[in-house]
Amino acid sequence: MSDLSGALEALLFVSDEPLSAATMAGFLEKPVAEVSASLAELAERWQNEERGIQLREVAGGWRLYTHPAYHQLVERYVLSWDTRTLSQAALEALAVIAYHQPATRSQVNSVRGVNSEGVIASLVEKGLVREMGRDANAGNAILYGTTRVFLERFGLKTLKDLPPLEDFAPDEESREFIRARLTGGAAADGSGDAAAAKDTAEDDAETLEFVD
Repeated sequence: MSDLSGALEALLFVSDEPLSAATMAGFLEKPVAEVSASLAELAERWQNEERGIQLREVAGGWRLYTHPAYHQLVERYVLSWDTRTLSQAALEALAVIAYHQPATRSQVNSVRGVNSEGVIASLVEKGLVREMGRDANAGNAILYGTTRVFLERFGLKTLKDLPPLEDFAPDEESREFIRARLTGGAAADGSGDAAAAKDTAEDDAETLEFVD
């Protein structure tokens, strides 16, 4: 394996969205043409070798995917996970997405007050959250929503069965603060901080009891 191929694999492995050849070329300080050729070579080699991980060019970039032949196996494995071991951070992010989907990562960050990239990636891996599309008004950011697995794990028939957010947010000011954060605005009276939003998200998360 060449140094370039290894570097590309490492970047693709840690990315939660498609990476363009130009972006990777910038990080690696390599010509775009050389990076593009190496990516195409990797994709063709992995496909010919029928590897479990495949490299595809999608949405203007490159991304790793599991081989379609193993989708049922992966699904069974994901469904076997004990999702009750979710961290508090993951529960917070899941609560924000569940109540306000579709939501971008930046919107989840705004409500929680901290970077949520890692926890959202974990939720996607666990099959609880999925990509629903992209927000053209937010730099084509990925929109996230919950999955059927989420409903099954929480014992819900539909999202309408989620407990009303109003039952758990401390007051109208807190609810308004969350709505403002999600829309990219400021709280009505300019008060509140990230910690307040985080506390509210924690309250929401605690209401979502897993079922056996």
